[in-house]
Amino acid sequence: MSDTNIYDLVLTGGRVIDPESGMDAVRNVGISDGEVKAISEDALEGNDTIDATSKVVTAGFIDLHSHGQDSENYEVQARDGVTTALELEVGVGDVDQWYADREGHALTNFGASAGHIPVRMKVMNDPGAFLPVADAAYRVATDSELEEIKAGVERGLQRGALAVGLGLDYTRGCSRWEAIEVFRVAAKYQASCHVHIRGKGLKEPMSGIEAAGEVIAASAITGAALHIVHIQSTGMHATRQTLQMIAEARERGLDVTTECYPYTAGMTGIDSALFDEGWQDKYGIDYDRLQWVDTGERLNASTFAQYRETGGMVIVHSTPEDAVNAAVLSPLTAIATDGMLQEGKGHPRTAGTYSLVLGRYVRERGELSMSDALRKMSLMPAQRLQNRAPAFAKKGRLRVGFDADITIFDPETVIDHSTYEEPTLPPTGIEHVVVGGVRIVDGGEVVEGVAPGVGVRAPLS
Repeated sequence: MSDTNIYDLVLTGGRVIDPESGMDAVRNVGISDGEVKAISEDALEGNDTIDATSKVVTAGFIDLHSHGQDSENYEVQARDGVTTALELEVGVGDVDQWYADREGHALTNFGASAGHIPVRMKVMNDPGAFLPVADAAYRVATDSELEEIKAGVERGLQRGALAVGLGLDYTRGCSRWEAIEVFRVAAKYQASCHVHIRGKGLKEPMSGIEAAGEVIAASAITGAALHIVHIQSTGMHATRQTLQMIAEARERGLDVTTECYPYTAGMTGIDSALFDEGWQDKYGIDYDRLQWVDTGERLNASTFAQYRETGGMVIVHSTPEDAVNAAVLSPLTAIATDGMLQEGKGHPRTAGTYSLVLGRYVRERGELSMSDALRKMSLMPAQRLQNRAPAFAKKGRLRVGFDADITIFDPETVIDHSTYEEPTLPPTGIEHVVVGGVRIVDGGEVVEGVAPGVGVRAPLS
């Protein structure tokens, strides 16, 4: 056998599933130079080998909504099968600096949007750390500030940001016109707008239906593609209706997509605009449905007031289970985590989202086919971004000539273990994860001393 037929890494005897081509068969996979070079029934020779017998071999999971962009979070996400983690909702202000900070020492691939929130915070001198707490949350922009905001978002797109991120529920002073203007900037660069919509549930005014209508209209007006983030946590009791709105918009030719995570609780900053006066009535919950991340305690009026003053993350138990199920099972929704851990504290979705779907919805309940679940985790996210960032046309699939970002798991044992009290517990059954042809998880454990992750960007302009 000549050297050209010896691969860097061979995956032997696994059930290779590629939702785009329909491949679902036992095959051997040969990888060299970070790329899938062969998928064959014949034996392949490699310098390194992973025995994938009785395991599923598929494209690595692409998380469109990952706030925890550091080594702690990359490691936790890798153990859940994630090979590319993207900050597309809040996004970033200085795109060049953000990518430079991670290049060369990331376990997984990474990427970010041009963020309306951080740009607005900078323009308005808002003192918030991650989310706005002052003018950027509440004040209408002046004409000159709006021009600065638009210029800041455009600068990020020129520097290769993957999309435009908007968190309209966090920037309540953002006028409807400002939102449309930001969509116009996105449209100019063929960038999708990844939006946390303004409203929740069925209660008017500013229900989830009204809020979804605002951004669908902005997409129709400007021509910018729209991606509504975590449809289940903003839709709440209106999730089925908002999903129907997306389906009907798509039937009429609009480029509208969405995502969800499979949990009945969210997590956000307690000092954000989401907890302004009237939140109990709006969300249909009281203090006891709030869980303080640092201690795990449930809140009351006194502790709520105290923590609202100091700031920090709070878990919000507010999403009906039927809303979560409707979102996970809808053919419209990609799976994304909205994850963020800080020093081991946070929400279980960072560590368990993908294994939960595979273990519970696919194996235990039989409500999702394996191929449909994997499509939601890899192919759909790649398709959302590939028009703007052609690099994604080589991701989200397991085919010859495509990037060797690969997740290998045991379909009989895969399951999540992370909880609200112990959010970093890794899943069972995600055996091996490969990024750019390099093992980053081996036998369920993170491989030390490797950093094959690269920043994925759109072309610079």
